[in-house]
Amino acid sequence: MNINDTTVQCKNISKSYIQGDLTVDVLKNVNIQIPKKSKISIIGQSGVGKSTLLNILGTLDKPSTGEIYINDVNINNLSDKELSKIRNQRIGFVYQSHHLFPEFTAIENVMLPSLIRNNNKNKCFHDAMNLISKVGLSDRCNHRPSELSGGEKQRISIARSLINNPSFILMDEPTGNLDNKSTNMIIDLIHKISSDFNSTFLIATHDNDVAKDMDSVFMLEDKEIHKL
Repeated sequence: MNINDTTVQCKNISKSYIQGDLTVDVLKNVNIQIPKKSKISIIGQSGVGKSTLLNILGTLDKPSTGEIYINDVNINNLSDKELSKIRNQRIGFVYQSHHLFPEFTAIENVMLPSLIRNNNKNKCFHDAMNLISKVGLSDRCNHRPSELSGGEKQRISIARSLINNPSFILMDEPTGNLDNKSTNMIIDLIHKISSDFNSTFLIATHDNDVAKDMDSVFMLEDKEIHKL
């Protein structure tokens, strides 16, 4: 695959942590290419390194060795300021625990990344309302997270991840705390968003029903990754 056809590419990514006198290896020589407009799932047992890999791809952490390309750009030597800009403008994040700010309403949470980008407040509001409508929660836009169900929180989190029209969206166990009905709703929403926004998704999950509904499935085990 040509790098121009990929949103994200890892080359020989390894990650180790120092714990006292010990070196703990988490990832070893991970290679993965994520095609544009694709939906990729990564499965593996708890603690195998899925979140670590997503944090590295999301520029929240750095690999011990290896190279990462986002939209054809090698990000290894970028400054913290440049990486922060990439996170804000090119990457959307959705977490198992949603990470919504409890003191803000749903629409304020969705607007926040766009406000950080210094967009006009009216534009932020308009874009956020459109996204909240797309996830089917227009009637809940002025509710705070404590007033929303688990599935509603995740839908608001997905809307927030889209506000800056990112190149790709990282989801870390997005259905981990949801019942079957809410899980199916999130899966349907991922497919709809992928079609409407031409978005690329990378989803770490332990739920095989979520994983198999994506375009490709990768298994992370024994510190390495391979396609199923």
